[in-house]
Amino acid sequence: MLNLDGLNPEQRRAAEAVEGPVLILAGAGSGKTRTLTYRIGHMIQNLRINPKDILAVSFTNKAAMEMNERVSKLLGSRRKRGMTLSTFHSLGIRILREDIQHIGYNKDFTIYDQGDQMAIIREGLKRFRAEKAAFDKKTILSKIGLLKNSGITADEFSDTEFFDPDDPYDQATEFVYHFYTDKLQFYNAIDFDDILFLVVRLFEKRPDIAEKYSQRYKYIMIDEYQDTNGLQFEMVSGLTSTHSNICVVGDDDQSIYAFRGADITNILNFEKQYADTKVIKLEQNYRSTSPILNLANSVIKENKIRKDKTMRTENHTGAHPELWMAANSDHESQLIVEDILEKYQTHGNFLGEVAILYRSNTQVPPLEDQLRLSQIPYTIIGGQKFYEKKEIKDLIAYLSVIANPRDELSLRRILNIPHRGIGTQSLKKYLEQSAQEGVSLFDVIKKQAQDDHTKKGESLRDFVAIIHKHRSHFETMTLTQALSSLIGEIEYFDFITKSYDSPKIAARKKDDVRNFMLSTDRFVDRFREDATLQNYLERLLLVDNQDNKNNEDGTLKNEVQLMTLHSSKGLEFETCYLIGMEEELLPHKNVIQNGENIDEERRLCYVGITRAKKRLVMTYARERKIYGKYLKRHPSRFLAKHQDYYTNVDRDNFSHMTEDEIEEHKSNFFNDLLSSLDND
Repeated sequence: MLNLDGLNPEQRRAAEAVEGPVLILAGAGSGKTRTLTYRIGHMIQNLRINPKDILAVSFTNKAAMEMNERVSKLLGSRRKRGMTLSTFHSLGIRILREDIQHIGYNKDFTIYDQGDQMAIIREGLKRFRAEKAAFDKKTILSKIGLLKNSGITADEFSDTEFFDPDDPYDQATEFVYHFYTDKLQFYNAIDFDDILFLVVRLFEKRPDIAEKYSQRYKYIMIDEYQDTNGLQFEMVSGLTSTHSNICVVGDDDQSIYAFRGADITNILNFEKQYADTKVIKLEQNYRSTSPILNLANSVIKENKIRKDKTMRTENHTGAHPELWMAANSDHESQLIVEDILEKYQTHGNFLGEVAILYRSNTQVPPLEDQLRLSQIPYTIIGGQKFYEKKEIKDLIAYLSVIANPRDELSLRRILNIPHRGIGTQSLKKYLEQSAQEGVSLFDVIKKQAQDDHTKKGESLRDFVAIIHKHRSHFETMTLTQALSSLIGEIEYFDFITKSYDSPKIAARKKDDVRNFMLSTDRFVDRFREDATLQNYLERLLLVDNQDNKNNEDGTLKNEVQLMTLHSSKGLEFETCYLIGMEEELLPHKNVIQNGENIDEERRLCYVGITRAKKRLVMTYARERKIYGKYLKRHPSRFLAKHQDYYTNVDRDNFSHMTEDEIEEHKSNFFNDLLSSLDND
């Protein structure tokens, strides 16, 4: 017999509730995975349920693997043999491989990746409109994916609320969606979005097939049920068409993926779909200290449409969460990095237990700059590092060649950026000549520039002149001035405009370049006379080399973790810096301006707070630079009514302010907040 005495009373009730529909509301840090593992063990070892009758579904391969390892450790691999532990998409592939022929495909179908998809979209757009039209292929593909995840076929699209007959993109999407669907079926191929989409179509057209799988999987468990979308809901409904032995686990307070199609009503209305549901709440938190949980509970209870629960803990130690005010985003980043240096790096503490959480990726560049300047190793989870973006790497390559013309890799990157008519064949010829003569690629290019009197030779002469000219500029100008001159000389903003079909994407890329220029400003302010091009490049490369040193044993690297609040879900850290706690960041300005319900933004705030185990620092800025202008900011409405649960810190963090300014800040803090809410 498997002993369940190690579970708390709530967890044990959940593990023993096997027959009929069960809803487990698992709050943050409540031991959900442990509970599910013991539930499976109890079913197999104590109740003698055949493992082949059990289906457990999670959202990620990582979660499925973790569950598999824990069950194996608890029962042994042989005892659980035959059980299905899967993601929704892996299960969908398994079903389609067995029965897709019933909806017009062969079982040996191919799954296309994005490159294959884009090739069909490109061909479809050519058929739609022969002349060149400014349709972004990724936008069309994304729209088709949205339609599939909403269960809408190409034939149905024009009759739905998603279709605007006056929108050129919708007109193009309607044509291309039909073309794309026909091509995929002709090629006997599906894409990633088709996996669930086609399973639901299969179950709708052939209810007997849905019944087959329902009889195969007599006991079903779904993890993170609050994140399910409409297709997943329909798929689960088919899988339970012959029984109601379904256990769903989730937390409506952590439903933060509406932008991906997640429908919170799936978990809120579970008892309406399945009669006589047992509802079990896991409210014992094993992660955070009492002061952190008190703030989290106080914040989330403002949401009116939710399952009532209150997280509790036996860990009543620990300091109150702190709220810091910063002058602006640069000062905010400086405060955080100085605190990390003082409390972690200086004392040799593990940096992997430190996380900086933010609502928007636009908040990252100042943080990266300060971390790099202080030589603190870091990584960005679920996002691309600012200095790894294409446009930034292009400009760094230019700087590298200006500093060292023998840097062949950087030279090869920028030789035809912007376009100079120097293709791969020309480059190949130059590289062969370089190898034969034993000279640098740059020397070969200089010689070609002198000897070639064609248009290509003129392009090479212009390129060489730019490198020589700006080598001088970086010696006589500030970094920012010289960089600005370089960007103007090569007409890089025009190059960005021509490189992207979508004006929105181009604008975002240009903002990245402007942020790069601001980073050189920060470097100059920090190092003054030592702010040379060479020193700047060395600072960039030094941290990059540290970043590439992965731990061979797979353990967490000793580096600060940066991530969006969305990416932080499911993770935990000793210390969390939750930055940008202000109106128009959290809650986000789009939600406010569109008049949308801010409940999901509050849930996002709740997720951020509950990532912290021992220490939580929140920040907001008095002003931020937005589209080139400094705008006044107000504290987030999510701080209102909760001031008893955190400490408004004014220690040396406000050393840039006079005593009068500090007192004025204290007295005006909540006046600003209330005023901002009144104006909303």
